[in-house]
Amino acid sequence: MSAKPLPALRLDRLLSNMGYGSRREVQGLIDAELVSLDGTVITRAEAKISISADLSERMRVRGAKLDPPPGFIVLLHKPLGVTCSHKDAGPLVYSLFPPRWGRREPPLSTVGRLDKDTSGLLLLTDDGDLLHRIISPRKKVTKRYRAGLARPLTGEEAAIFASGALLLEGDDKPVSPALLEPLGPREAWLTVTEGRYHLVRRMFAAVGNHVESLHRDRIGGLELPHDLAAGQYRRLSPAEIACIFEAEASPG
Repeated sequence: MSAKPLPALRLDRLLSNMGYGSRREVQGLIDAELVSLDGTVITRAEAKISISADLSERMRVRGAKLDPPPGFIVLLHKPLGVTCSHKDAGPLVYSLFPPRWGRREPPLSTVGRLDKDTSGLLLLTDDGDLLHRIISPRKKVTKRYRAGLARPLTGEEAAIFASGALLLEGDDKPVSPALLEPLGPREAWLTVTEGRYHLVRRMFAAVGNHVESLHRDRIGGLELPHDLAAGQYRRLSPAEIACIFEAEASPG
């Protein structure tokens, strides 16, 4: 489900692309015998390394496991108060990862965005093909949010959201059918297939309500693990990546 396997790379290029330092700095790590593979120290910068799913387990840099190699995707439990951007002021989601991840090439990017006041499941990857597949409108990968509302539901929202006729202010195309599941007078699940700017908040605003809290717990068939605390992250397995696409259908 991920990108095609990468060809073998020179050790110095691989580590430099992964943010461990410049080619000169990586050469210093190699000269100091701080890089090993399968328990054997690598002494040649030009040694070809095959990129594999288990490379992080097999390679050590300064005695620590290698970071995820190119072509990976991580699941982050995004906390409130951080922004999905490289440029905005204030705390950024990228600050939750090791600093060298910010120097990776290809870069790590968020798969869509959650705004500063939304928490929950956020995916990040350096695999451009996988990123675009997940966010592609044609795939209709579902996203589920738990919304806390300022005012009680009227009972009409589910039909309006499911109709495919709701037109948001400033847009010229109606919102695709979405599934509303009330959890209480002022709380509901909302499952959508689009990724428009502030979509959930704007949908509730269009029916005269205001979202006071918002949390995403699911993308496709992938759920946010209950044991993953806010601010924590982990790499996805191939099976979990495939799980994302199990719900490639409209919720309506």
